[in-house]
Amino acid sequence: MSSAHKNLSVFSTDGLPDISGKRFVIVVAEWNAEVTEALYEGAHKTLLAYGAHPDNIKKVSVPGSFELSFGSQVYAQKTEVDAVIAIGCVIQGETKHNDYINHAVAHGLTDVALKYNKPVIFGVLTPNTLQQALDRAGGIHGNKGDEAAITAIKMLGLQ
Repeated sequence: MSSAHKNLSVFSTDGLPDISGKRFVIVVAEWNAEVTEALYEGAHKTLLAYGAHPDNIKKVSVPGSFELSFGSQVYAQKTEVDAVIAIGCVIQGETKHNDYINHAVAHGLTDVALKYNKPVIFGVLTPNTLQQALDRAGGIHGNKGDEAAITAIKMLGLQ
């Protein structure tokens, strides 16, 4: 089902692991801050709701979505970090910059997760318009930040 017909904040929570002792880093792109801050708030709130201790959640800012891979790597390599959530938003615009950025970030975050053998979650919106981004950052389609946090929790359950 496309996200146009789905609330992104509705997901299965069956069998979630205990995360009370897990440490999370949420790397947030400053570009499109209206969107990324709302996504961060959703992720942070969801981690707390499912048992993360507030002191075990660290927020780190990077300039834009392209920098999410490096920012995530800096923290993924730390043994005291259990999972990294990368939050960003790249809006289509008039050029193809979004194709290059989104592709690079997706590959970069995948490489970091595999290199450090821990969850590194792609919480990057790739909408065509600002309104579509807002709809997915706490608007009519829920909050993709919630989904990113639940994904991190579920992936920790694999370990």
